[in-house]
Amino acid sequence: MCEWIKRYAGTIIVLIVLLGLWEAGVRLFHVPRYILPPPSRVIFVFCTRFSLLLAHAGTTLVETTLGMMFGVVGGFVLAVVIFYSPTLERAIYPLIIASQMIPVFAIAPLLVVWFGYGLWPKVTVAALIVFFPIVVNTVDGLRSVNEETIDVLRSLDASKKRIFASVRVPASLPSLFSGLKVGVTLSVVGATIGEWIGAKSGLGYLMIQSNALLRIDLVFAAIFMLSILGLCLFGVVRIMERRLLRWRAPRRTPRRTMG
Repeated sequence: MCEWIKRYAGTIIVLIVLLGLWEAGVRLFHVPRYILPPPSRVIFVFCTRFSLLLAHAGTTLVETTLGMMFGVVGGFVLAVVIFYSPTLERAIYPLIIASQMIPVFAIAPLLVVWFGYGLWPKVTVAALIVFFPIVVNTVDGLRSVNEETIDVLRSLDASKKRIFASVRVPASLPSLFSGLKVGVTLSVVGATIGEWIGAKSGLGYLMIQSNALLRIDLVFAAIFMLSILGLCLFGVVRIMERRLLRWRAPRRTPRRTMG
């Protein structure tokens, strides 16, 4: 615990200062709560309405997790196809890049029309947002293998499947996790946007309903819960990365003593 505090001491100090300035500014200028509540009020609402926030967070977590799963699997498969087929790469890659120019807000209403107000529109939005960084980073990871290593394995009669499983996939994991760390935070945003367009539960839905009732303190409490959710998911990805990529850990060189 002490080590964790020392590591993030700078972040904690900056956060305390920002919250202090926010609190002082709201009280000094007598800003109404329905416009900008002070942090103390937001924390109070977060604690007193924690059960409500947790229930809606569960819905958003399910949408985000499913979106990540579909986005990662689909992105990895397409990256492999693009890597092994230059023809498909020339045909598909520009379309993938062009698809990122379409705002998510333009897609979400169509998904609600097609799939209704249930789970799948939010999952689809989250998956689409995760999809792009996974494809791009995985393709770069598959290409990062030294071709001399591949030539040596081919000279030893290694099959394409063996080379792919033993060399290319492990080499692509660092890039894959880089894309996943970007995608995991964006997936939370995607699920929330889907809930803004149309939903029956979730933190995004709670934010829209609270905003309509001028419960801005509850809106900020929902945003705080979303931040916690995103940090937890990011932490899970970091733990997976450390477990699966132990071989990447930098070796500590022993210090030389003078004498």
